[in-house]
Amino acid sequence: MDLSPREIETLATIVEEYIATAQPVGSRTVARRSSLGLSAASIRNTMADLTEKGLLDQPHTSAGRIP
Repeated sequence: MDLSPREIETLATIVEEYIATAQPVGSRTVARRSSLGLSAASIRNTMADLTEKGLLDQPHTSAGRIP
């Protein structure tokens, strides 16, 4: 499976944050913690792509994502 650099950075940030907190990770957290310099809305789109690829799960519609 090929991932873009944006997807790799987003996934890495989510995994690191999830390991640290054991809580679903939201797009605002990823936007603040990553070096991508993207808005939370752009991060949400990337997170949706990663979810479609089976790399993330969304336990609840208003929750963040988990690896």
